[in-house]
Amino acid sequence: MTSRHRRRPAAALGLALAALLLTACGGAGSGSEDQAADDAVVVYSGRSEGLVGPLLARFTDSTGVAVSVRYGDTAELAAQLLEEGDRSPAEIYLSQDAGALERLHQAGLLAPLPARTLDLVPATYRGDDGTWVGTSGRARVLFYNDDTVAVADLPDSVLDLTDPRWKGQVGIAAANASFQSFVTAMRITLGEQAAEEWLTAMVANDVQRYDNNSAIRDAVDSGQISLGLANHYYWFEKATEVGAESLAVQNHFLAARDVGSLVNVAGAAVLATGAEDADALRLVDFLLSSQAQEYFATTTFEYPLVAGVDPADGLPALADVEGPDISLGQLADLDGTQALLTRVGLL
Repeated sequence: MTSRHRRRPAAALGLALAALLLTACGGAGSGSEDQAADDAVVVYSGRSEGLVGPLLARFTDSTGVAVSVRYGDTAELAAQLLEEGDRSPAEIYLSQDAGALERLHQAGLLAPLPARTLDLVPATYRGDDGTWVGTSGRARVLFYNDDTVAVADLPDSVLDLTDPRWKGQVGIAAANASFQSFVTAMRITLGEQAAEEWLTAMVANDVQRYDNNSAIRDAVDSGQISLGLANHYYWFEKATEVGAESLAVQNHFLAARDVGSLVNVAGAAVLATGAEDADALRLVDFLLSSQAQEYFATTTFEYPLVAGVDPADGLPALADVEGPDISLGQLADLDGTQALLTRVGLL
């Protein structure tokens, strides 16, 4: 086995352990709707309670504003909001994906955010029409096992994964929202036919399918496969649990502008149903505060999007991670992507 003396984000791991201890209790911020006061801000969250519950509790502790949260799958909650329309009790929507936010904007369900809120985040990471804003960033990476794959042999492009040398050695999670957003980006940048040809070639190259990104990471770490497509922060999550020095799996950032380098965002929007509630906007602003951005950097290991907050040690600066030249608002066509994945046999 190779030695473990590579650069590791050890400082960030220590900070994360401290942050996790501080945020272990969910408090009022993670309560259910039937437990909340009538004047609570109602949130539909496509981000899990384990990730954002402690942060919402901090909001309540610092402001005294109660939060009532419905947790669920990002796409399913977006579909529910579309069905409920202006009858929805929700005032805030938290999404793990920009595409879902844009779908709600296109349906006319989102209220415009003030410039002072939008301007906290670079234009790349917010809605073109100012109705949603990114709260943290997640970069697509290629996991690799550094005991079996030399750095010099790593592909520069996700398109290279159809090479016969990687037959049966690449893992994906086709049902995962992040993978589907990546495929949507491929459809936009390369065209529908090229995206279908790549997916078909991946199937022919015996791509391995997993339920989620964590399973891909663990399969690469154990040597079951050599490579896997996922988001960058899953490495940090595992390193926090077992120690960075114990891992064979590593993150590899693909070449600049490659579609495999997509940087997506988790984001927030005020629904039209919450436009008159000042506390709803107050919650969005809190998610962009230095306290919340530090939380994302040191606890969930996502990229902070507000200036003045650094990412976890070991991550390249967000400005140096160049994804494909698209607007995140173009990721809204989830239905088209799922149809394509079904057509090639991946769903």
